[in-house]
Amino acid sequence: MKTIIFLGDSITAADRIISGNPLGMGYVNIFSESLNKSAQDWYIFNKAVDGYKTEQVAARLHSDCIAFHPDYVSILVGVNDIGKIAQSDVSEQEKLYMLEDSIRSYHEMLFDLSRETSARVITLEPFILPAGEEYQTWVPWQQKMAKNIKKLARNYGASFIPLQEPLLEKVSELGHKAVTADGIHLTFQGQQILADIIKEAFSL
Repeated sequence: MKTIIFLGDSITAADRIISGNPLGMGYVNIFSESLNKSAQDWYIFNKAVDGYKTEQVAARLHSDCIAFHPDYVSILVGVNDIGKIAQSDVSEQEKLYMLEDSIRSYHEMLFDLSRETSARVITLEPFILPAGEEYQTWVPWQQKMAKNIKKLARNYGASFIPLQEPLLEKVSELGHKAVTADGIHLTFQGQQILADIIKEAFSL
């Protein structure tokens, strides 16, 4: 039996607390159902929490992840960091400091995972799917954060899975409302698209 841990915020949590399904009602659950149709058995845990930023995921890394001795770890976090940065009434330099704090927390996660586990780590690009002017001010910060996460993943031998462009392509193909409820959270169809991307990333 191998263990997969999913870490993140509400996109990953997908109502896991209120639904009664510990895997949530989103891509983690869809991925799990698909995976367990194969001959292999897996322990799959969704440890994502609504509203979490990178710092909070990093703070709970040992109890929520490392303690389970995972074989695979998937991390999708950053959109709440991006929102806080974009909406803060501070100077551009102060916003850059906030970004540095988020990246430092991400760095700590990858460092601890590399030092204390032998898990294959998959980092997922935080995404913003704007409709019109909404969330447009978030996009530059999404780009900066994604660039930094990609660099960290490369440095630690983790996988970096792009999501921004693949999901925007699906928005163009299917329509905004088909993929995302609000530009951040995904519809069931959007969660299915993400589950397919995850399945390919894990190569299981």
